[in-house]
Amino acid sequence: MPVDATTAVLEAVGAPAPVSLEPLTGGTYNTVTRVTFGDGGQWVVKVPPAHSAGLSYEQHLLVNEVTFYDAAAEAGATIPRVVHSELDPGAPTGAYIVMTARPGRAWSAIGDGLTPDETRGLRAEFGGIVGRLHRVTGPGFGYPGGALGPLSATWREAFTAMTDAVLRDAEGYGARLPLPVDRIREVLAGASDVLDEVTRPALVHFDLWQGNLLVTGEPGARRVGGIIDGERMFWGDPVADLVSTSLFGDPEADLDFLAGYAGATGSPVVFTPSLRRRLGLYRGYLYLIMLTETVPRGYGSEEVAGTWEAVAPRLVAALEEL
Repeated sequence: MPVDATTAVLEAVGAPAPVSLEPLTGGTYNTVTRVTFGDGGQWVVKVPPAHSAGLSYEQHLLVNEVTFYDAAAEAGATIPRVVHSELDPGAPTGAYIVMTARPGRAWSAIGDGLTPDETRGLRAEFGGIVGRLHRVTGPGFGYPGGALGPLSATWREAFTAMTDAVLRDAEGYGARLPLPVDRIREVLAGASDVLDEVTRPALVHFDLWQGNLLVTGEPGARRVGGIIDGERMFWGDPVADLVSTSLFGDPEADLDFLAGYAGATGSPVVFTPSLRRRLGLYRGYLYLIMLTETVPRGYGSEEVAGTWEAVAPRLVAALEEL
């Protein structure tokens, strides 16, 4: 078996010799490997790139991910458990996370294989899990990895730092945006007063698209097997997660998810004008990330074009609504 980053990690933590190493695809940043042992047990090892030209917020992502999994355990959610971690990139092995493997396949890979009843049941179960996650409160607002500085006392301060960082990245990388950076910054700042309504830093995953949701069970008995890839989490407004739970869709129309969410939190999500304004801010932030990251990740021309076609009009629409 070749001595690579994953086997070096396994040796460092004193793991028994594995019977197989399976690269897991679908991610866009870290190297992720499923490790199977002779007794049938499985781990997942995540190793960041040795040298990355990522966005500002993408520094120390493994700190964010360990924070997410540890916090999610408080909620009793269906989340991997961290077995070992090294968060210092200067360590002999570099930084890494070793976690338990969750069962199932990515929801996005199943696609049309779900019946309408299965989809409704999974959406409700998913909503309940997210609701439990959002009941966890953090020590401050922002990214715990410290990529943009220490946690902030207010959500407006933290979110302004987040949007300012991605706009600087867009300028630095020369990313194509549908509006000038100064105009985007002006629109986001003009709507930021609604952020003062958020006074509790909740646990926010912010990458809850179907590729990060595992589904297990046979047809007719499907369940959510796990939520993975918590590296882009932050402490902030729980409403922000609705941007990715219904990626490119309308969270108000996701009635099964909302019912499960209300059952877990004890109160329904009320889509007031100010809440919709906050959603617009978070859509803008996510779409800016999606357009800007095409440069440092070296997307091919077809992928760049596809991202532009899907995201740029939505960014304009979100900003116009604001």
